[in-house]
Order: sequence, then C-alpha cells, then structure tokens
Amino acid sequence: MRFAFFGDVVGRAGRDGLADFLPDLRRRLGLEFVIVNAENAAAGFGITENTARELFQAGADCLTLGNHAWDQREALTYIVREPRLIRPLNYPVLSDAPGRGAQLFETEGGRRVMVTNLLGRVHMDAMEDPFAAVDRELEACPLGAVADAIIVDMHCEATSEKMAMGHFCDGRASLVVGTHTHVPTADAQILPGGTAYQTDAGACADYDSVIGNQKDEPLRRFTTRISGGRYKPAEGPATVCGVFVETDPATGLARRVEPIRVGGRLSQTIPQVEFATA
Repeated sequence: MRFAFFGDVVGRAGRDGLADFLPDLRRRLGLEFVIVNAENAAAGFGITENTARELFQAGADCLTLGNHAWDQREALTYIVREPRLIRPLNYPVLSDAPGRGAQLFETEGGRRVMVTNLLGRVHMDAMEDPFAAVDRELEACPLGAVADAIIVDMHCEATSEKMAMGHFCDGRASLVVGTHTHVPTADAQILPGGTAYQTDAGACADYDSVIGNQKDEPLRRFTTRISGGRYKPAEGPATVCGVFVETDPATGLARRVEPIRVGGRLSQTIPQVEFATA
C-alpha cells in the first residue's frame, strides 16, 4: 500500500500549495490514502468547514489537528459532523472534547487505514499521557489484523518525545510522524520493528517566513519582547512538505519511506516509484 502524510498547512499559501501539487502527487506516486495536518489551515490558526473542504477537494482523505484544534470555534461543531477530521486522542476525560481522536477508514480499494492524532506534553498544554492513549488504540486496532495501515501523527514540540513515540509504536504502526514544529527533518527511516518514522514532516507553507508566519512580528517579539499584533501567515508560494510510505501488504509495516518536498523555496524532492505491469 502507498500513502502520504503532509505536514501542517499554514493559511492560504499552504492550502493553495496542496491544491496545486497534491492531485499530481496522488497520480505519480499511486497514493491510496492521503493524510494532512490542518490545524493551522484557517489564517494560521485552527480550521473551518470551508478550509477543510478545500483540502478534501485537493485530494486529502483525512485531516488531523493539534494544539490549535479549537482556535476557530466552529470546529467544535463541525468535527461532530465530519468523521474525516481527527482531533488529538489524549484530551483529558473531563474535557469531553467533541469528535474523534482516532478513526478507521476504508479506501476505494478496500484497504483499512487507522489514523490517530496525539498531543505531546513537553512544553505543550497539559494533556493525558499520549503513550497510554495510543497503546490502548493500538491494542484495540492491531496492525495486520484489523487495520492494513496505521498512521500516528505525534503533534509536539520536543524531538525527543517524537522519537520516543516512534520507538514505542515500532512494529505496531506503519508510520509515526511528527508535526507542529513546521521544519522538515532529514531523518526519514524505518525503525527496527518495521515502522516508518520522521521526526517532523515539515509544513505546507511559504518558507520565506518564520515557521510559516510573516517575519516582522516574530522578529519584533524576539528582539524587543513586545507584541505588535497577531501572527499572520506568509503569503508567498508554498513548499509542500510531507512523507511517502510504501507498506508490505501482508504485514502493514513499512518497506519504504521517503520525504516529499515540492514547490516554493526548498529543494524539490519527489520519490521515484515503479508500477507493476499486468
């Protein structure tokens, strides 16, 4: 099975970048399923029904969120109606967060894909233990038995926490990938147990920016410690960043993982794939 995960979409530039490149990537890579982290899709903060619709129309099959999940208040009700929108799994029980933190999807070809989204706890908001939360989910939906592929989006600040999650899920998930820090890392690998891993997928954003935001306000805050207003997404051409995974059809474990970077300012990288002929 071939699928791809794309990192945090930041504002209009990120949405336009996906619309420009994703249809061709689906065709060229033979993608059966596409996951996109969309927690910054609406003007850089949260998601709305209209922005989600744009991403689905571009070719996303599932959208994951993160610590900005509820920045747009309409997301609290939209997520109840939209099963393709996945919020973090490990919200505190007492929060009664709407929606789903994990979902099992079926592709057009009949493959079953489980997607879950987790929030880290290092330098992030107080949440329940993401390791315990994902452990329960993986036990309930084992790879190769219930799911043909399992994707874990680890949305957090610390690279160590992302790496720990990769090893914690090794052998039980097809892919563990980090989001939130918006910078694509160069460590795409297959872990010893067969799980594909990358510390951060990067963002779908204009990289003439500070993690997808126009530069003036972040620079002002760093140099003066005084806020001059809200962060605003950079508006130049986006680089679309993500990761491509091919799995073993018998086990659901990875046999190939490669980064995707197309358009914008970063070097263009598209995996080269071959298709079996009849």
